[in-house]
Amino acid sequence: MLPQYLRSMIDHARLSIPLAALLSAGCAGPLGPAAPSDCSALAGCPVCPVCPAPAVPAQRVNPLEPVDFAAVTGWRTGEQAAAWPAFLASCQALRWREGWRGVCAKAMELRSPSDEEARRFLEERFTPWRLANPDGTLDGLVTGYYEPVLHGSRSKVAPFLYPLYGPPDDLLTIDLSATNPELRGMRLRGRIDGKRVVPYYSRAEIARGAAPVNGKEILWVDDPIEAFFLQVQGSGRVQLPGGEILRVGYADQNGHPFQSIGRFLVDRGELKLGEASMQSIKTWAAANPQRVEDLLDQNPSFVFFRELPLADPTVGPIGAQGVPLTAGRSIAVDRRYIDLGTPVFLATTYPASTTPLTRLVLAQDSGGAIRNPVRADFFWGSGAEAGALAGRTRQQGRMWALLPKGMKPSPGPAAAQ
Repeated sequence: MLPQYLRSMIDHARLSIPLAALLSAGCAGPLGPAAPSDCSALAGCPVCPVCPAPAVPAQRVNPLEPVDFAAVTGWRTGEQAAAWPAFLASCQALRWREGWRGVCAKAMELRSPSDEEARRFLEERFTPWRLANPDGTLDGLVTGYYEPVLHGSRSKVAPFLYPLYGPPDDLLTIDLSATNPELRGMRLRGRIDGKRVVPYYSRAEIARGAAPVNGKEILWVDDPIEAFFLQVQGSGRVQLPGGEILRVGYADQNGHPFQSIGRFLVDRGELKLGEASMQSIKTWAAANPQRVEDLLDQNPSFVFFRELPLADPTVGPIGAQGVPLTAGRSIAVDRRYIDLGTPVFLATTYPASTTPLTRLVLAQDSGGAIRNPVRADFFWGSGAEAGALAGRTRQQGRMWALLPKGMKPSPGPAAAQ
């Protein structure tokens, strides 16, 4: 188990999620030390009235299993042709890799296929690999994200009073995978204090001026809650007073674990459990402006930004694969199980609905909250309508990764054990 001071400094990418601690207890007497975990060794132990059975090792399953296309839910109605532009975008990054070179070259020859042509192409050249959770279940969580649009200025002038910062000079980033392969994709954030590396400043400390961020402002926006959700999404657009639109993207993070402000409001009785959405939080903030600062302080995680080019407003933000995201066709995945660029067939439902949502999507992004084989974050696009859909997306789904025939998936943590 990682020490608490290390856990508080680890970042997984777009969102920073705390590592879970597993606690185990043996059979203990009222005043004595814990007994051995195998209580059968305690002959006539009078202070151990109920001893648990010896622990049975958890059965872990391979997270990916090859299946036929006939076993893929909704495959015949998945509108595969609509995903072709996103597929070709992924191929721009994959086409030099062994195993992908041939299929990507052929895909680029098929510029505008019909659904039937796209399905036939995929069926002839790919194998679907059904994803399963470590416990063998097939259903997993599907959430949504989007690219918010804010109003801002390059200078601090009312109402643009809330800064978006670039990374401070004293922020350290340490890649942990060099010493522990199980920590692949995790990075340590901190700062130097004398001869020690200590956790970086929390959101509240940054807001109170503890961090050297003066002069690191890249933009000022008009709403602290919108700035907060921009940090959650990791990228967005900012419209300046003259009409110019800029794009900002994730540059770094302070390494503190993400804490849900929605959960905080539920625990305080301010919102009901089933109503804690992005929209309800914004409504609460508009009604309680004097309490917004305290609310935001409950999440110690803080994201720093950089300005990105926006030559074409119709092109989505750049995902972790390095290609633009496509609304409704790009997802974020756990890279330990699905390589970026992989076509994925997703079978879920529309937000707050039982209407099926079955379609071919591309694994073009990743995020710290995406930590399971059957886990997807669905990119809805840019603006308020996409934000409303993203805020309501929280349902179950199944996933199949499509790999070129003959290619084996990379073994994830569950498969490697």
